[in-house]
Amino acid sequence: MTKNNVVRRIVAIALLLLGHGICAMAATPATPAAPSASGIEQRVAACIACHGREGATTNAGYFPRLSGKPAGYLFNQLRSFRDGRRFNADMNYMVQHLSDAYLMEMAEYFAGLDLPYPPVSPVSDAPPAQLARGRQLALEGDAARQIPACVQCHGAALTGVQPAIPGLLGLPRLYVSSQLGAWLTSERHALAPDCMADIGRRMTTADINAVASWLAVQPMPADPKPAASLPAALPMRCGGMPK
Repeated sequence: MTKNNVVRRIVAIALLLLGHGICAMAATPATPAAPSASGIEQRVAACIACHGREGATTNAGYFPRLSGKPAGYLFNQLRSFRDGRRFNADMNYMVQHLSDAYLMEMAEYFAGLDLPYPPVSPVSDAPPAQLARGRQLALEGDAARQIPACVQCHGAALTGVQPAIPGLLGLPRLYVSSQLGAWLTSERHALAPDCMADIGRRMTTADINAVASWLAVQPMPADPKPAASLPAALPMRCGGMPK
């Protein structure tokens, strides 16, 4: 672990101790945490250490944006970190004793933030052929390998869909590629049926690099909010979405 990572972890944990009273919760892990009477802004202060001010992301090149994501998606991810379906030492530690009610309160707070996205640079070091393959996967998919297009689930504008599908734009390329890679290697899981795990295992490393590279240079649309619904049914069942 680098010195910067150690410092970041110390800062995050220190903020958590102040905001959540985690010392007391750690001492009594059998008692689920209830939402505190203090302001939610203070209680999510630890998130800012990595995800940026008010969850709007940072220029660190890895951490995802939180503000404006569908609350159902954020809640599902927080539960997955708490319950062991997703793995990140800092995140697992911070939410391990938090109740569903507390996690939903956090999710709804970040979902309700309406913050501008920074300009997206159209410059990429990916070769044109790689970007073209990424565009194909995002907009058309690969029917021969049963890989649906990203737009079939994440919306025509790729800004996500309520109540629980995240947007794919405005995210660091490294983050997108690492998460798709985690589906490919079965290091990341979701509620069953785990549709992204099925899709991820059908993709190659080249596919992942291509689609992550293409998504990373797409401009944000005029309205970056998640769509209210999809125009058609999902191409496959996903456990995170209501039936």
